[in-house]
Amino acid sequence: MEAFAPDLSTYALLTGVAVLTGFVDAIAGGGGLVMMPALLGAGLPPHLALGTNKLQSVFGTSMACWNYWRGGLVDWRHNWPWVVVAFAGAAMGAWLVQQVSPGALGYVIPVLLLAMAAYVILSPRMTDEDAHIRLTRGKYAPVAGAIGLYDGFFGPGTGQFFTASLVALRGQGLTRATANTKLLNAATNWASVGMFALGGKMVWLLGLSMAGGGMLGGYLGSHFAMRHGARIIRPLIIVASLGLTARLIWGWFAG
Repeated sequence: MEAFAPDLSTYALLTGVAVLTGFVDAIAGGGGLVMMPALLGAGLPPHLALGTNKLQSVFGTSMACWNYWRGGLVDWRHNWPWVVVAFAGAAMGAWLVQQVSPGALGYVIPVLLLAMAAYVILSPRMTDEDAHIRLTRGKYAPVAGAIGLYDGFFGPGTGQFFTASLVALRGQGLTRATANTKLLNAATNWASVGMFALGGKMVWLLGLSMAGGGMLGGYLGSHFAMRHGARIIRPLIIVASLGLTARLIWGWFAG
């Protein structure tokens, strides 16, 4: 098992960052490319950073999911097959990333995120109105599984991928798609946490401290999204997608 011993200032700084990422994730996703550089910059080895990030993220995502469910926007009975396949995909991805380097994904993800941002900008269907369903519930399951696999393997941008696919392929209004994204993302995060824990890739005390910040951010962000709906979610998804892409491209040049 890899070792890392953060000091008290590191705990405080990263817990503060977790509040911000929990808030952003609850609305638009994309907190991972804020949190991952913060963890790496604090000195965590890459696999420990990935595992600890999942540990802190799962609590904020679950808090946001619970809030959306209380608001009547999450339909568990309808979505449970996607939850199962997304969970399985994430477990596989988290196992794979512990076997190989995820570096090559850095060249693929900016293209995917830019395409998703372009879809949000150009599509008139990114509203709170439900639209035409392009894939049946069964045919959407492989999409959920593939996004889950990606989340377990690397993760940043998962929320945007789930939301955009639910809008484009399942015809869901943007606020409802954002709420169901939290359900699917909670499943993928719990699967990833289990696999990283089994592999000994966690800094438990740091991750749980950050989880408190993530829960606060997730609670505030989900309430904010339900109050303001698509008119705030849509621009935040665009900003988050372009920001994640810029951060990844900068990483190419910064080495």
